[in-house]
Amino acid sequence: MTFTALLGLLRSLLTYYALPWRRVALKRFYRDLLPQDALMFDVGAHVGSRSRSVLSIGGRAVAIEPQPVFARWLGWLFRDNPRVELVIAAVGAQEGQASLQISSRHPTVSTLSSEWIDQVEQSAGFEQVEWDKSIDVPVTTIDRLIEQYGRPDFLKIDVEGFEAEILAGCSQPIALVAVEFLPAALDILWQCIDRVEAHGEAEYNFVSGETHRFELTEWVAASAIRPLIEHASASGRSGDLYARQRERGF
Repeated sequence: MTFTALLGLLRSLLTYYALPWRRVALKRFYRDLLPQDALMFDVGAHVGSRSRSVLSIGGRAVAIEPQPVFARWLGWLFRDNPRVELVIAAVGAQEGQASLQISSRHPTVSTLSSEWIDQVEQSAGFEQVEWDKSIDVPVTTIDRLIEQYGRPDFLKIDVEGFEAEILAGCSQPIALVAVEFLPAALDILWQCIDRVEAHGEAEYNFVSGETHRFELTEWVAASAIRPLIEHASASGRSGDLYARQRERGF
């Protein structure tokens, strides 16, 4: 591991683990949202904070991460844990190989999408980000992961611009899906909603930043969530969109 990569990992660890009250809030959030024995697909597992929270409430996790620096950390973090499966791969619309654009200093924003880089690199928060290298990584699909591990209760996707491609590789409804969104790339979020709706009518809510609480007191339809997200994003707020299949909601 290079010194720059080590600094990038440490920066990520500080972001997700340095504030203990955030971990408590995330655990409480998932405890209220998921069944106790939930199976989670953690796509873009990064440093494992979301997987750890699901494990803490009694669930299981398939942690999927293509970046070597994070994969090594996850292998150590979840060593000998029978409720975690680590998959060192990216996820997309079809199986194969792809080029991962890596930011050594800010590895959490590494991406398979060069178009996404073009969209966000001039936006707030990305001024100091440089995607300084690329590596070829294997790509699997949600359908293939379901064949291997079963259908998840919760699919969390945090992959910097490749979210819609991942949902294109899923041919069946998932009870609960969470997708990260950025104000500079809302078109990707609209594609994700379309892909969720293709499996049946869903209802939506969203979280701003790392607050780990829903912004809406009630879940709403796809037609209602779009203007609400646009309004929230006008102030530059990123967040996570949650989509819940109506007939399979918890």
